Amino acid sequence: MTISGTRLAERPAEPVARITDLLAAEWIKMRSLRSTYWVLALSAVVAIAINLNAVHSDLTYIDQPHPPLPGLPPYKYDPLFHGLGSIAAGVMALAAASFGAITVFGEYATGMIRTTLAATPDRRAVITAKVALVTAITLILGVIVSVTSFFTTNAMLASRHVGLSIHDPGCLRAVAAYALVIPVCALIGLAFGAVLRHATASIVSVVGMLFILPMLFGGERYRLLKEIGNHLPMAAQARLALNPDGHTSLGEYPATVTGSWIALAAWALVSVTVAVMVVRRRDV
Repeated sequence: MTISGTRLAERPAEPVARITDLLAAEWIKMRSLRSTYWVLALSAVVAIAINLNAVHSDLTYIDQPHPPLPGLPPYKYDPLFHGLGSIAAGVMALAAASFGAITVFGEYATGMIRTTLAATPDRRAVITAKVALVTAITLILGVIVSVTSFFTTNAMLASRHVGLSIHDPGCLRAVAAYALVIPVCALIGLAFGAVLRHATASIVSVVGMLFILPMLFGGERYRLLKEIGNHLPMAAQARLALNPDGHTSLGEYPATVTGSWIALAAWALVSVTVAVMVVRRRDV
């Protein structure tokens, strides 16, 4: 029965979620897991401590005389190799990759992803906000670890007159690469979390990808294997952090600086693409 002169009120359209709203929602979800940011903070402290301890342990060795050996160049201490060490980089890379993975598989494991997609059906926007926040958080941590390690270790070495300045050849590049590899690894972990959606499988896959797979592409006997290994994330970072004035040998089929930058960018881009495609096309 229709009442003349009256019209049913039209239901107002629901506002579309803005990117700032999605970022805020993702931040709340990440912050609610206290173990997540405690692990990130602890890994950053441990990474810095490893680099500082490595240089501090070398101070006594630097003071000792180093007579020249036949057929070898004169001894020269390399602050980049010791102050931006691979062990500390591995600690941060593993923590960041685990963080990236848990931001995705954690929602699927708890079923929260259904609530998220019900509130925001645009899956591309949801995963874009997640990618942006993960990248920003891990980039900040990477910069803190890299900058703190570089300037503190070189301040320690200043009394031995072997410290470097950020303006010396290769130093700015090394610091940048040391910081950037952390968000790259976080995005790799995020992609594994989106594909596998399982805690154990994601973490094991990340460890295999970052630390076990490079062992299969070592050596210099086969050029193709060596060149593939050169473009894995941690190998690309190590090449960019190499001191151009140091005596470290690149061996056969060395990676180039440009190729290493491209490798890091490609890993990040492919990881984001995989994560977006999987979240958009697969059911929850």
